[in-house]
Amino acid sequence: MKSPDLDRQRSERQLTLAEFLSSYNENLPTSFPRASLPFLKEFRTRYPSLFKAGGAWSLDQHRKKVMDWLPAHVKSLEVD
Repeated sequence: MKSPDLDRQRSERQLTLAEFLSSYNENLPTSFPRASLPFLKEFRTRYPSLFKAGGAWSLDQHRKKVMDWLPAHVKSLEVD
């Protein structure tokens, strides 16, 4: 019998905003900017189509997208 894929289960689990924030920043390379509640709330505002499941977050669906979006967003705030 095949054992459950714990990494996949962790990745696909539905998270609250606070849980996603903690999971996102955990083991993040030092070269990446850290997420914060205001940044994640802004991300959710800009990309509402990614949150059709009642506003839940998941590492599988959102982590890579936040990683791609956050550096440019942080940089744009520095310019303003």
